[in-house]
Amino acid sequence: MDIDTLFALGARVGDKIVARGETLAVAESSAGGLVSAALLSRAGASAYYFGGVVLYTRRSRRLLTALTSDDIAGMRSSSPPWAQLLARHQRTRFKASWGLAETGAAGPSGNTYGDPAGHTCLAVDGPLQCERLLRTGSADRLANMLAFAMAALQLLEEAVEAAPATVPATG
Repeated sequence: MDIDTLFALGARVGDKIVARGETLAVAESSAGGLVSAALLSRAGASAYYFGGVVLYTRRSRRLLTALTSDDIAGMRSSSPPWAQLLARHQRTRFKASWGLAETGAAGPSGNTYGDPAGHTCLAVDGPLQCERLLRTGSADRLANMLAFAMAALQLLEEAVEAAPATVPATG
């Protein structure tokens, strides 16, 4: 897997979202912006990509989201409920058809919650909700970042393909 493969997947997913007349907003952490970069590699991405954030720290979450302490009570980063909350937050905040989120530990060591390097949680919110946990078993930071972005886009593609047609959101 390489960056060209990732960007080709991002363009393909973008094509599918455009064909449905839908839109997308993204939140990612340990993929470091690669999810958004892949989606934006498609010419005309502004037709479907409403925006995204890299939420790498608690400070970035406070500054770049509208999530309150009540919203996140009892949750921890790098967990399936957290990923689902971020996907839903991005979708509703941007008034997009779809929200996509990724949160994990790229490496070379694990995170403060005890998750190993190579751990990420992915979630999609929209006409279809789904989530996935990925553990690569690797401490290779760059390889994990690429794998996380690829897995996030694959999950989104599966959701878009499986979802019933919707009335497009407007922003």
